[in-house]
Amino acid sequence: MQKNNVPYGSDVSAGTYACADCGRQYSNQSKSSLPPCPDFTPSTHLINGWNILTGQGDAVQDPYPETTETLAATNQAVVTRPASKD
Repeated sequence: MQKNNVPYGSDVSAGTYACADCGRQYSNQSKSSLPPCPDFTPSTHLINGWNILTGQGDAVQDPYPETTETLAATNQAVVTRPASKD
């Protein structure tokens, strides 16, 4: 089952995505992690994710980016997202 939106930092396939908060489109030509929206502002971007327009979207085996807890040993900062109820 494909998700309607995927959080920033999710590993996704090539495709076109629209910001879930403002609608800005982003095209990803190869498998990579989705960046935050270039128009991100904390007051207007509350969902912090992308809607899938074309492509496979987020992999079922890797549904969300790694959490801060799992990356603590590598000193990388990542925003933790709650699990979806899908």
